[in-house]
Amino acid sequence: MPDKTLNCKDCGVEFIFSEGEQAFYAEKGFTNEPLRCPDCRRARKQQRNNERYNNNSW
Repeated sequence: MPDKTLNCKDCGVEFIFSEGEQAFYAEKGFTNEPLRCPDCRRARKQQRNNERYNNNSW
């Protein structure tokens, strides 16, 4: 499996989906390639965590 160049659906930047990442995805049973670059994935995860925190009004 050679490295693949993908385009982020959020920011449009090209990013590498490495051979190692592809093997990891296959091992976990994931069938879709990532749609977002690592920076956008990190930002989206942080946004979801913030939304969960803000929705839990103690």
